[in-house]
Amino acid sequence: MAKTSTAKSSRRKVRKGKGLIGVRRKKEFAYRGYTIEELQAMTLEEVIEILPARSRRSLRRGLTEQHLRLLERVKNNKSDKPIRTHRRDIIILPQLVGTSIAIHDGLNFNVVTIIPEMIGHYLGEFALTRKDVKHTGPGVGATKSSKYMPLK
Repeated sequence: MAKTSTAKSSRRKVRKGKGLIGVRRKKEFAYRGYTIEELQAMTLEEVIEILPARSRRSLRRGLTEQHLRLLERVKNNKSDKPIRTHRRDIIILPQLVGTSIAIHDGLNFNVVTIIPEMIGHYLGEFALTRKDVKHTGPGVGATKSSKYMPLK
C-alpha cells in the first residue's frame, strides 16, 4: 500500500526544493549575551555583576578558603581525573566550565562534567542527596483488602 502525502508534506517538499529550509545549526551558547570565551576572560568582579541575585549576594561576601582551594585545584589540574570535593555550596563560575568534578552526595562521589549551562548554579544541585522513592504494592496487614491474597 503506497503512502499518500499530505498537503503539509507536499508544501514542505516545495519549500525544501527552493532552498528555504536549510540545515539546522546548533545554537551557540550565550549567557546573558556573553559567549563562554568572553566570560572566561572576565575578572571575578565582572562575572559577579551578571549573575543572578542569589549568586551575586553569596559571591560578594567573598569566597571561603575551601572554595579558593578548589578553584586553585581546578586551575592546576593537568590530568583527566575528576577533582573530588565535598564542597556542594560553591557557585559554578566560567573558570570551571569543561572540567570534571566528583561531588560528594553523602554516600559516594558523583562525577559531573561542568557545561556552560550550569553557570550560576551550585555544585550540589547536580549531585542529589536523596534516592527516588519506588513504591511497591501494599504489604500484608496494610489494609483490610490486603488480607485476601490470590493464589497463583
